Amino acid sequence: QLTMSLNSSTLLHEENSEGPKRTTECLESLELQTASSFQDNPLKQLQLASQEVLEKAQKSGRSKCPRCSSSRMFYCYTCFVPVETVPTKEIPTVKLPLKIDIIKHPNETDGKSTAVHAKLLAPDDVTIYKYPCIPEYEEKRHEIALIFPGPNSVSVKDIGLHLQKYTKKGVCNSDDDCSKEPLLKQAKLEPKEEKNPNECISSSRSEGTRLKKIIFIDSTWNQTNKIITDERLQGLLQIELKTRKTCFWRHQKGKPDTYLSTIEAIYYFLVDYHQEVLKENYKGQYDNLLFFFSFMYTLIKNAKCCAGKE
Repeated sequence: QLTMSLNSSTLLHEENSEGPKRTTECLESLELQTASSFQDNPLKQLQLASQEVLEKAQKSGRSKCPRCSSSRMFYCYTCFVPVETVPTKEIPTVKLPLKIDIIKHPNETDGKSTAVHAKLLAPDDVTIYKYPCIPEYEEKRHEIALIFPGPNSVSVKDIGLHLQKYTKKGVCNSDDDCSKEPLLKQAKLEPKEEKNPNECISSSRSEGTRLKKIIFIDSTWNQTNKIITDERLQGLLQIELKTRKTCFWRHQKGKPDTYLSTIEAIYYFLVDYHQEVLKENYKGQYDNLLFFFSFMYTLIKNAKCCAGKE
């Protein structure tokens, strides 16, 4: 069963420019969804920073990108910065427990991608690449995983167990914080673990490995095949997310509602990782990753309702 979507987002002005027929169809779809999922809509429970800055920007309309001077709403999706009416200091910053690489399909329209939300809100931890210009991951595959459902995918809670198999024997990177204690002495302290003495072992690691980077693919489901079959992504541990329903307003036609937008997939992965791998209570630490998403969701939901009343 596929539990995530690799589709991406759109801007409000695009959504509302498709005419009465489209509005009616959206409203009908919205009404059907209301009965089943709005009551337990997870977006209502988010602990978000004040969205007053977005409310003001929405009322004033499109503004210039401070870098390329293009006219945009809220943020520039090519420069990855807020527009002039959205001061950067008023946008929340989220610190992530690991790095995230987002591989974007070249045919995916920049203005429709929710991947930019991650870059805007966690700029120090997120990097966006446009395929085929992506990194070589082979040398680091013992600390990297790819979010992608499939027959060989494992759950988030089993990352440590499976990533251990990818640990490179006899290799110790400079940033691995390798212990200077004799390896055999450490092995005696952990009799339940049969360690290879040539492996780099650190007491701060879980089962000798630690996930440092996660990769997401930003494209429609039909576009993923070319990326996922790229030789540079072969051999990476694949992770499958728990089944959750999307709140995305531009859903892929004919696909189940368990297909998430890119920013939703990132958010839900981090929540699961925090609880099931880091073993810490989740207290909304990553909720602001949905800062833009939740605001746009509400805007579009209200616009559809108003259009329906007319």
